[in-house]
Amino acid sequence: MAAIRFTIAMIQSRIISDRGANLVEYALLLVLIALVAIAAVASLGSGTSSHYSEITSQLG
Repeated sequence: MAAIRFTIAMIQSRIISDRGANLVEYALLLVLIALVAIAAVASLGSGTSSHYSEITSQLG
């Protein structure tokens, strides 16, 4: 009976300690996705703007 209680306590402590690690991993993943999105918008933004300006000048 003591072995079962020990096993359950060990599993519960493992679950509780992993929750904090999972939260940190998700936060880091979210930051990485945000950085990639910002970099993509920054690099494509000026090129797209010049293409739209070119099209506008040809139409007008």
